[in-house]
Amino acid sequence: MPPPLPLVQGTLDLLVLRTLASGPMHGYGIATLVHERTAGDLAVEDAALYQALHRLDRQGLIDAEWRPSANNRRARYYTLTPAGRKRLREETANWRRYARAVEALLRGT
Repeated sequence: MPPPLPLVQGTLDLLVLRTLASGPMHGYGIATLVHERTAGDLAVEDAALYQALHRLDRQGLIDAEWRPSANNRRARYYTLTPAGRKRLREETANWRRYARAVEALLRGT
């Protein structure tokens, strides 16, 4: 299996917001889901993930609360706020537009 691809700058927040759209999750769960849903092509480094979570929390895009995890350990769970859902919609539209533009250039059209 080839190593994971590096994340394109500016995409980590979008990946976190999209992952949290599935429901409340702790950091390890977010990293695991990103890795699983991308068949291992993307991996999120712990330090970068927690920096993104703190940034999104400061911006009011996610909320965080401490509660027990599945293995009964204390974990911080993150959820999307209404502002986070709005930002997710906006950033998803921007990303799809960007991807279409890059694909058009790669096709040569």
